[in-house]
Amino acid sequence: MDDAAARISGSSGEEADTARAADAKARPARPGRNPERTRAAILEAARREIAEKGLAGARVDVVARRAGTNKRMIYHYFGDKDALYLAVLEDAYARIRFAEHRLDLGRRDPEDGLRELSLFTWHYYLDHPEFLSILGTENLNGARYLRQSGHVAAMHSNFIAELSDVLARGAATGAFREGLDPVTVYLTIASMSWFCISNRHTLSTIFRRDLQSPAEIDRWGEHVVATVLASVRREA
Repeated sequence: MDDAAARISGSSGEEADTARAADAKARPARPGRNPERTRAAILEAARREIAEKGLAGARVDVVARRAGTNKRMIYHYFGDKDALYLAVLEDAYARIRFAEHRLDLGRRDPEDGLRELSLFTWHYYLDHPEFLSILGTENLNGARYLRQSGHVAAMHSNFIAELSDVLARGAATGAFREGLDPVTVYLTIASMSWFCISNRHTLSTIFRRDLQSPAEIDRWGEHVVATVLASVRREA
């Protein structure tokens, strides 16, 4: 190769290297793996899939696609489909218990605390229909998966202890009856909220009333509050 050819060849190589370097700079850097973000994305995708299709109809490949990952990563973080479903259940309960804790019932006047808990539950169910759907799925399973959880019972133990304190303080002031069962009180709140939402389509059709209108939603929330307070107040 003569000097001219060598110069041309060298120049072409340098230009290619420069072009590759420029192209590398133009491409965005690949983000490093974030295990917590990946796990959260999988959990969110699984929550949506299970809420829509139940456990039997939920597909791991659809969860992977929604989460922007692959099935291998799902099995890496959760083990299998059943373990993923249990994680969704635990997360669903953790979310509502965490939100309830922010009501700070221990610092509220007892009647005000029950009022806020009743309205909170009603609106939480309205805003999170997937929660009721997931609970419905687990009830169809006879709570078989929930019994395997080591966390959910502890979450509810803390919540019931907090509600017990509200009821005890109300009884001490003479506003509430003595010996109220916190589980019964909570079941009253939850059942009144759940039934209206879960049957809103049929009830609206039967009674020719739009139970999903803002006015009806507010009216029923206040009715839940009035019923709960009436059930705990000391008789005159």
